[in-house]
Amino acid sequence: MIGEPAQPGAKKYVLFDVDGTLIDAVDNQRRVWRVWAERYGLDPDEVYQVALRTRPMETFAHVVPNRDPRECLAALHDLEDEDVRSGVYSAFDGASELLDALPPGAWALVTSNYEHRVRGRFARTGLSVPDVIVDAASVEEGKPSPVPYLLAAKRLGAEPEDCLVIEDAPSGVQSGLRAGMTVWGVNAPVAVDGVHRHFGSLGEAVCHILAFASGTHPHQPKGSAAVE
Repeated sequence: MIGEPAQPGAKKYVLFDVDGTLIDAVDNQRRVWRVWAERYGLDPDEVYQVALRTRPMETFAHVVPNRDPRECLAALHDLEDEDVRSGVYSAFDGASELLDALPPGAWALVTSNYEHRVRGRFARTGLSVPDVIVDAASVEEGKPSPVPYLLAAKRLGAEPEDCLVIEDAPSGVQSGLRAGMTVWGVNAPVAVDGVHRHFGSLGEAVCHILAFASGTHPHQPKGSAAVE
């Protein structure tokens, strides 16, 4: 694991992934893909395993190569929008208090989903919404490209080395690392390769994230990493 690039003294910023990091949407995603797969006469479990590793258009190319991908995507989007309206969501423990405690203009959301769905889920779970949301429509290159996190930093007026990324998935971790940011992992039983710190849950990370945002978090020596 590589050392944290953040330097003390400058204003700090926190960039959050959404699904799997702030909001528990695993069951919802699995349900959406199951319904979608059944519509196309496919095995839901097999489709979901592909969907976990790839973006939707790549998933379609793999599981239904002879179907119009635009049609497939439209069907998926309809199901996802309906799930935002009627699905059951929950925020991870600590998410609400964490977002409410962060200074306005010092944090952002960086998601592979779309902003209207994020706002819908946040409304359903009572989470605060920041001024900056970088979604799938904001960039041509999604995670693991560094582009989404670099765009969020630019919109906040932040330097990458002053940003902390909170992620749960390998593609997001790689995106943050490639952007030259500090990356902490949460909500996973084992650390994702590359993270500077790992926490088994978001709740365990709250006080440390707030300390980073306030500039009081101790700088970690290069080449070291912490797992909690």
